[in-house]
Amino acid sequence: MLVAGGAAVAVTALVLSVLFVRDTADHVALEQAAHARAAESAAPLRWAFAEATYRDPALRSCSQAGFTNNLNDALAWGVLPLFLAPDGASASEIGLVAGLSPAVWATAQIGTGHWSDRVGRKPLIVAGMLTQAAALTLLAASGGVVAAAALAAVSLGIGTALVYPTLIAAISDAVSPVERPPAVGIYRFWRDMGYVAGGLVAGIAADAIDYAGAIAIVAALTAASGLWVLVDMPPPPSHERDAEQQRAPRAQLPDEAQSSTISPSSMRLITIPQILIGRPRLWPSATQRDATRSPSVTWSCT
Repeated sequence: MLVAGGAAVAVTALVLSVLFVRDTADHVALEQAAHARAAESAAPLRWAFAEATYRDPALRSCSQAGFTNNLNDALAWGVLPLFLAPDGASASEIGLVAGLSPAVWATAQIGTGHWSDRVGRKPLIVAGMLTQAAALTLLAASGGVVAAAALAAVSLGIGTALVYPTLIAAISDAVSPVERPPAVGIYRFWRDMGYVAGGLVAGIAADAIDYAGAIAIVAALTAASGLWVLVDMPPPPSHERDAEQQRAPRAQLPDEAQSSTISPSSMRLITIPQILIGRPRLWPSATQRDATRSPSVTWSCT
């Protein structure tokens, strides 16, 4: 029955994707053209991995925050039942507390992603990580009382909702369109490795101390992650891009791109532009690493 249900969900998703999902390549082409200092192509994976892991402040801040977010998520799923059960919580009560966090997170992130467009990525990431840390601290101090644990779960869900969609958006802000696939992939590698680390840290700490001690350790790590973002993440690059777009000469672009209202039909004429730069923006191409060249834009039209 479960297999049949899963197959039905997969088929439904496939049909909806075929019928309603539209490719965004034309929009990406226009966005790529607006980057005055964009790389002409994505850098080699080795270079991109170093940038997203430790070289670039914006990317490394997001990678470590995603890692820590999933680390405390793994702890919540693994340790929470063991923490509540010895104090008399029933299976249904444990299930309720465990389900509260993802329910709040899933619902609230619909609005928090949009909110980050208005107030910026960094404030929400910092606030979300610190909210998670406070929630875990409350859970560790709850003594296994279900009501207190439920309140902690709701708070944890709110913190995760502030962080989860905003981190992906911050990664996209920090790189140009052609650089996003490797950047997002490397970020998600570190984010999902947090599940592995969370299971190991929670298990080792629980054996060495107790369940409350394991939760407290992860709370401290989560707070440290939020402070890392506060100190290390630079101002949003979107502000710099807006200023560059205003300074960039529009005469270099074809009439279709200069128009303030671009129809879908005109957008289909535009493919990914080749942009060569004198000052690399983030991940320089092989051409840009070998020599510097003046800014130019080449357009391919059908």
